[in-house]
Amino acid sequence: MPHGLHFLHPLYLLALLPLWALALWLARRRARDGAWLRHIDAELLARLRLRGGGGRSPWPLVVALWTLSAVALAGPSWQRQVTPAYRLPAAWVIALQLSPSMEARDIVPSRIARARFAIDNLLSAAHDARVGLVAFAGDAYTVAPLTEDVDTVRNLSRSLSPDLMPEHGARLAPALEKAARLLDAWKGHDRQIVVLMDGVTDPARAMMAAERLHHAGIDVNVVGVGTTRGAPAPNGDGGFEHGPDGKIIMTRLRPAVLRRIATAGGGQFVTVNQLPLLIGELHAAGLGSLGRAQLAPHVRLASWLNDGVWLLPLILLLGALAARRGWT
Repeated sequence: MPHGLHFLHPLYLLALLPLWALALWLARRRARDGAWLRHIDAELLARLRLRGGGGRSPWPLVVALWTLSAVALAGPSWQRQVTPAYRLPAAWVIALQLSPSMEARDIVPSRIARARFAIDNLLSAAHDARVGLVAFAGDAYTVAPLTEDVDTVRNLSRSLSPDLMPEHGARLAPALEKAARLLDAWKGHDRQIVVLMDGVTDPARAMMAAERLHHAGIDVNVVGVGTTRGAPAPNGDGGFEHGPDGKIIMTRLRPAVLRRIATAGGGQFVTVNQLPLLIGELHAAGLGSLGRAQLAPHVRLASWLNDGVWLLPLILLLGALAARRGWT
């Protein structure tokens, strides 16, 4: 489709400045030839000038070659090529634990705040993957189904907090089953679940669910939010949990349990501080399915064509003439 003429690499046009400076210098030198005649014989001066045996000046060819080469390098363009776009067949479901323990402050500013930051980083790294969001505590709920609208998922994740959940707990198995149902609607090969959590109250069921998902082609990755030294466990009412002896209960991250769940699910376990490592693994899994990239039906890519290539035959012709004896 035709468009106005412009240059893809206009800085190459700066190469014309030395040419113009040379032309100005030659013009001024020609004007001073009369002064040289007072010191050099006219016949000798003619032989000292840059001329060939045929008496032709090389400068018109030099100027033409220089100008055409600079214009060709600048990439003149007046038309665009429209091509179809492809996307990697990837789908990620993020599952966020919203138990009261996620309000603990053993990491700054709190576990839930760091989990939200981690979700934001995951969504920024998703690129063209479809994403979904599940929240869980005593039960699991779909916050966002699989969608290409990453910004909407990001806005929804920022409003999630433990006080929204009707039932306390940390049951992971229902969350994995809910995420699996979302992914069942996606026929791509790269399907990932990323769980952000600080603990689990149904480790055996969670491990069995993760193993079933892995056999079904869905990888379960776990991001541990918190520290092993722990912090007082919030009770969801502004205070802390107390044991039978009246002492405050500490909530601690138990990496060994979470790592076993991730291993059963064929995925990775990382702490929230190691999230970039997990993102790298997710991208590597997506690149592994590059050969199965799918056509994006509603997306087209338009690129400007470099029409400077049409100047190459003329540049080659002038270069051949410049190299021919008697022409310069």
